[in-house]
Amino acid sequence: MTPMPQHDDERTRIREAMDRLLNGQASASNGSLTVVALAAEAGVHRMALMKRHADLKNEFYERVRKETQQVPEAEKRLRETVAKLKKTISNQNEELEELRRLVTRLTLASAVLTEEQRSATDPVPASDNVIPFRPSTS
Repeated sequence: MTPMPQHDDERTRIREAMDRLLNGQASASNGSLTVVALAAEAGVHRMALMKRHADLKNEFYERVRKETQQVPEAEKRLRETVAKLKKTISNQNEELEELRRLVTRLTLASAVLTEEQRSATDPVPASDNVIPFRPSTS
């Protein structure tokens, strides 16, 4: 399937826009090394660049990495988000572990209190041949 002439024109404009952005000679955008600036510089809709010309978007980001030794803004934001999420997961895992310890302690305390309450209300009858160490106070 051969590309439509309109798409060929868009691809040419996108490649020319890449060159201008990477050379610091932006004319129709703010000059940032982002897909938004590339689309504005090329005069194409951003979604056309993202969907129809995804290969050129990837090529642009590769050139940004190689020619400027910079990490693209989108990748920086993603890396920051990933770092924040990892920290959140770590904090939540610590909190979950503390809650598990608390549940265990509360379960044990409940069992002790239940046993004490049962013992106080229903004393075990003493056999005739058993002498308690302490005399009963009741």
